[in-house]
Amino acid sequence: MLRQAALAAVGGVVAVGAAPVVLGAMGFTGAGIAASSIAAKMMSAAAIANGGGVAAGSLVATLQSVGAAGLSTSSNILLGSVGSALGAWLGKSKKAPPSPPAKPGAEEDESPGENVPQDEPAETPLKSGKPEE
Repeated sequence: MLRQAALAAVGGVVAVGAAPVVLGAMGFTGAGIAASSIAAKMMSAAAIANGGGVAAGSLVATLQSVGAAGLSTSSNILLGSVGSALGAWLGKSKKAPPSPPAKPGAEEDESPGENVPQDEPAETPLKSGKPEE
């Protein structure tokens, strides 16, 4: 449970901290869209699709706004919450399925032991080439 809470906290921090880094790497910077970047290609495609200009409120315009000014407080809270939920979900430990119940009336002598061969003989282990000490 403590592991899940820790991963939830880490997920929230990483989500909020990674957004500006990722946008900057894509080319959405405080000084504008960086030349020859993914952002420039997106802006070019949007401008061609809209007849020469980028529409206000479009994905490119919104990402440029966030890249220049950063996210608002409410957006940071939302992004942190989603990151925390994702971190908690990824942090869930997978529990081993319960072992099947013992058959009634079965005695310990009837079930094969650990070293008793079953249907097929066990394969011989590979030798490492190192001399045993």
